[in-house]
Amino acid sequence: MDSTVPSYQHRTLSIKLWPPSQSTRSMLVGRMARNLTTPSIFSRKYGLLNKYEAEKDAKEIEDAAFVTATQHFEKEPDGDGSSAVQIYAKESSKLMLEVLKRGPRGKEENGELISEKGDAAVETVFDISGGRRAFIDGEEASELLKPLMGPNSFTNICFSNRSFGLDAAHVVEPMLISIKDQLKEVDLSDFIAGRPEAEAIEVMNIFSSALEGAVLRHLNLSNNAMGEKGVRAFRALLKSQNDLEELYLMNDGISEEAAKAVAELIPFTEKLKVLHFHNNMTGDEGAFAIADVMKRSPALEDFRCSSTRVGAEGGVALAEALGACTHLKKLDLRDNMFGVEAGVALSKVIPVFADLTEIYLSYLNLEDDGAEALANALKESAPSLEILDMAGNDITAKTAVSVAECISSKQFLTKLNLSENELKDEGAGLISKALEGLGQLSEVDLSTNLITWSGAKLLAEAVVQKPGFKLLNVNANFISDEGIDELKDIFKNSPDILGPLDENDPEGEDIDEEAEENSDNDELESKLKGLEI
Repeated sequence: MDSTVPSYQHRTLSIKLWPPSQSTRSMLVGRMARNLTTPSIFSRKYGLLNKYEAEKDAKEIEDAAFVTATQHFEKEPDGDGSSAVQIYAKESSKLMLEVLKRGPRGKEENGELISEKGDAAVETVFDISGGRRAFIDGEEASELLKPLMGPNSFTNICFSNRSFGLDAAHVVEPMLISIKDQLKEVDLSDFIAGRPEAEAIEVMNIFSSALEGAVLRHLNLSNNAMGEKGVRAFRALLKSQNDLEELYLMNDGISEEAAKAVAELIPFTEKLKVLHFHNNMTGDEGAFAIADVMKRSPALEDFRCSSTRVGAEGGVALAEALGACTHLKKLDLRDNMFGVEAGVALSKVIPVFADLTEIYLSYLNLEDDGAEALANALKESAPSLEILDMAGNDITAKTAVSVAECISSKQFLTKLNLSENELKDEGAGLISKALEGLGQLSEVDLSTNLITWSGAKLLAEAVVQKPGFKLLNVNANFISDEGIDELKDIFKNSPDILGPLDENDPEGEDIDEEAEENSDNDELESKLKGLEI
């Protein structure tokens, strides 16, 4: 191992776990208030809080959780604050769940409490997706869809996993026309599988015309291999949507031309919160079209454009368009060919995502420069980040300090994936130090990183005592047989926490000679001296 001490050895990481800053507390209040006003399974059953009531409840929840955690902190023997952070989060979650189950308080009128839930329509789901994947003919459709005939309260329908032919489509057409005014969510994913193209296009036309004008908030057209023809077959339905909040077009063969058709046919996206394009053939030109959609989607909270063959130019376009999406909470760009340039472009808009909780940036060819730019940007923003995924980006120990500083600033981080990089023991040591102060961490993946026993030991010691921790993955590294035995000994009281080691290569670059191993350990510790949490 190179005995030269790298230039980053004296940099210091510091983080004060408790009490949280006022800005962090305000951030949590805002986040809870938004969650309390977001439609969910609880709001469907108990009612949805209005903005004023949610903000009031969120403030009361945070105050109560802060008092409880502070009382615990004052009794901590070591006083490092890590368990106080956990109690703060758990108490906030518990109290928020109680508010969700309570529902709206209602309002007072002439001294009497008036419920705001009284006239709310009961949402009911009609779902035929269960069971085996199969064709459905006209006769079966008549029997299976009989509940849709006559008066009903269905607002959500799911026809996924059943393949409709023309005869079945003609059966369902009048049913959809009769209930479309009450529909809010429609799932037509995987509903033409195995049909000839001409028949599939005609079926899509029938469904589109029947549902035209329905005021939907959720539309799923995934897994239909539509291409441009299929997208345009849904023209009537798509063009009529002014209030759509969620749109799913995954695994649909969305090529460059199909992406342009999507941008053309959904002109009203001001309320769009979820947009998923996973596993398509979008490419750079298609990414330009999707970027146009994003620029007019200021309410977007969840954007997925993974495995879409987007390169550097398309990546830059998407990154710049994301700058308009200031409410983004979840970003998934995995498995594209962005490269350093697009990574740097993305890092420039990261600061606008104050509410970001999940970010997936694996397999983007970021390399050290792109990864460092993103890590530095994330370090100064996204205070409530829970999931960080930067696997498969050729990140080396050179960038590990920036990544470690980013990680150590995320008090709410639960999952970290840095697998399939080249961090080696130096990087693993820096990352392990950054993990020490994270009280909510549950999963860490540093598999396939050229790590020997030295680095694996530090990672193990950093997580083994964390309450609620579930999985450490250090598989496919260069840990000696003796090192594996010691790893298992570290986790002897919780063996399920240590992931499988069946792909480990003990004959890799691990050091078997005791003297050389001690030398490596001394050198590694010298690099960690200036790194403090």
